[in-house]
Amino acid sequence: MLRGAFLCGRVSVEVAGPIEHQPEACHCKMCRKQSGHILAAVNARRDALAVGGEQHVRWYRSSDKVERGFCSACGSTLFWKPTIEGYEFTAVAMGLFDGPTGLHLSKHTFVDEKGDYYEITDGLPQSDSY
Repeated sequence: MLRGAFLCGRVSVEVAGPIEHQPEACHCKMCRKQSGHILAAVNARRDALAVGGEQHVRWYRSSDKVERGFCSACGSTLFWKPTIEGYEFTAVAMGLFDGPTGLHLSKHTFVDEKGDYYEITDGLPQSDSY
């Protein structure tokens, strides 16, 4: 089980069950603008995701296919959620988890949109899309 909370502590998250995919680092323009750099997140099955203090979560529809969740109190980046019917996962920002997660970045996506102020040198797979 993964557990964590946002900067202000008003919202908490628990992910029950196994994590099926390792986290990814997204370098797309929207993720960079939302997070201030890149968004490192892990996909959690929606039926395994419990959110405490959900009344503090706000959603911003950044495109016709995606919503981005954040804390209304402190502004912490929380979620990335496709609005595609039947999609079973919500991406949860890695930075909110407490303690060791046992997870490791698996790849970098949308590297064609990355900022010019850094290089990706960790040797992980890179792609210009998902």
